[in-house]
Amino acid sequence: MHYRIPRERFHTFKEFAIQWLRRRVVYDDLRALSAVTLRIARGESVAIIGRNGAGKTTLMKVIARVLRPGEGSVAVRGVVAPLLELGAGFDMELTGRENVILNGAILGRSRKDMQQRLAHIIEFSELGQFIDAPLRTYSTGMVARLGFAVATDVEPDILIVDEVLSVGDLQFQQKCIARMHEFLERGATLVLVTHSVEQAVQLCRRVVWLDEGRVVADGPAAEVAEAYVARATPPASLRSATG
Repeated sequence: MHYRIPRERFHTFKEFAIQWLRRRVVYDDLRALSAVTLRIARGESVAIIGRNGAGKTTLMKVIARVLRPGEGSVAVRGVVAPLLELGAGFDMELTGRENVILNGAILGRSRKDMQQRLAHIIEFSELGQFIDAPLRTYSTGMVARLGFAVATDVEPDILIVDEVLSVGDLQFQQKCIARMHEFLERGATLVLVTHSVEQAVQLCRRVVWLDEGRVVADGPAAEVAEAYVARATPPASLRSATG
């Protein structure tokens, strides 16, 4: 997966259009993913770790078919519940209740089905008194609650979660983790992107470490997490000098 990025920064679309028509726009090629080969079996729990810009979110969007890879292919078997970005698919001017119906439609569910699920979704999200308020009045954590509640109210074959557990209070995070454990016990597949090594080991048996769009390591969660932390931790001499 690669992106073409203009070298020069344009402040308006008009400025870009003029330079493009004059053929003066020069692009750099950014490889977000390069030669990534993964096979995730049914029922596996896999965490994707790596520093910012490593390609984690891009990989999740490719698996969820939000992005189409420039080279290679992706085969996904089963119902996918993607939770990729906070507020993705939400309209900030609509109420929480209206957004539940809207987000359900985006996920391929009927209006009747979502209306039947509405009470359970509201209960899990703990947004009862705010559910009829416009989403623009919600905090980031409240949007995350609603998004997670909608995405996980069905029993997906594959649950894709990208960093949404980093927001919200500790109690709700534990509630989300408990629900993911329930999915795993039923045989669902979990693919989790996280910056928390502890969370990766807690929830997943396997960890994939990405760096600059390539797979650095892929194996048992504890082993890969330990190697990742060792790489990220500065030497003792440097720590003492900066401390």
